[in-house]
Amino acid sequence: MDAFNWKNMKVAILTPTFSHFSGIDRVVELQAEELNKKGHDVRIVCLKAEMKSKFAKIIQLGIPKSSFIERVNRLFFFLDREKINKGVEAIKDCDLAIAHLYPMTIIAAKAKKYGVKFRYHNHGVADPELFETAAERNYMKLFNKLSNRYIRNCDEVVSISNYLKKILKKETGINSRIEYDKIDPKRFNKNTREKYAVEIKRLRQKYPKIVFFVGRLSPHKGVDLLIKTFKKVLEKNPHAYLLIGGKQTFSGYGKKLLKMSNDHIIFLGQIPDEKLQVYYAAADVYATATLWEGFNMTIAEANACGTPVVAFDIGPHKEVIKKGVLVKPKNVEEFANQINKFLISRRI
Repeated sequence: MDAFNWKNMKVAILTPTFSHFSGIDRVVELQAEELNKKGHDVRIVCLKAEMKSKFAKIIQLGIPKSSFIERVNRLFFFLDREKINKGVEAIKDCDLAIAHLYPMTIIAAKAKKYGVKFRYHNHGVADPELFETAAERNYMKLFNKLSNRYIRNCDEVVSISNYLKKILKKETGINSRIEYDKIDPKRFNKNTREKYAVEIKRLRQKYPKIVFFVGRLSPHKGVDLLIKTFKKVLEKNPHAYLLIGGKQTFSGYGKKLLKMSNDHIIFLGQIPDEKLQVYYAAADVYATATLWEGFNMTIAEANACGTPVVAFDIGPHKEVIKKGVLVKPKNVEEFANQINKFLISRRI
């Protein structure tokens, strides 16, 4: 079922948060644009939105302000009949619902009784064993079970890598087709360095050698391993800086990272979306010590800006990386060696 080729559809794209910090939501943003330009009527249904869209109407269902309560609410969303009904009401006149993550799959599954086709866009769920506390691990295990439960009756599944396709087949028996995540070619391209030359020069005057990472500050992203690696990098490159961009999602882990840091490790917080390509292009190397990914859009974005990548050889990384080096997982010594090679050889 290639519904993208249907004409004059009403399409609902469902995602928990519509936010620039989320790679999933950047996929949603491009998906909405693609569908709109093909003449479809697009709406984005989410629990909360931090972005606007020129290509879709945004419908927010609401979510608690407390991050802890929000996480619990999202896990047990199947009990929230009011929001589920509100979501179903918002999409029941649609031809197609594309659900990007649990718990939005619940709404898409419930809307099938109105004749809405349900496509699940499989981004995967991080390995629970990579999280630090028993509570976090149990949360992720339950999240994965619920995620798989509510896609049983979907009409089609799209996996964003062959790696995820195999996992989904093993866990559920469901076959899927592969559709790699797309990046925005207008933002991430070889002309980025020339276009933002002034901003890049200013950044590199402040930080002579740049190792860059962006992503959620979550245990499975391996930011602690990245910091350990960078401290070894500093032994040979004392003028290097590690710039870390991203939103803190686990407060305990965030505090741990701060304690590990020094004056050459800079936490940028959530980088304004329009500035992200500047950091990619200014960096000597993009480094990610993540231990689990379903695709890893940041690798693709960095490469598109002409920046090499050093990453662990996990999951889908062989499918994604075009320029750079993959290292055996958790091999901090070799990881540091490869970063140093790019710091020595590369000139911006």
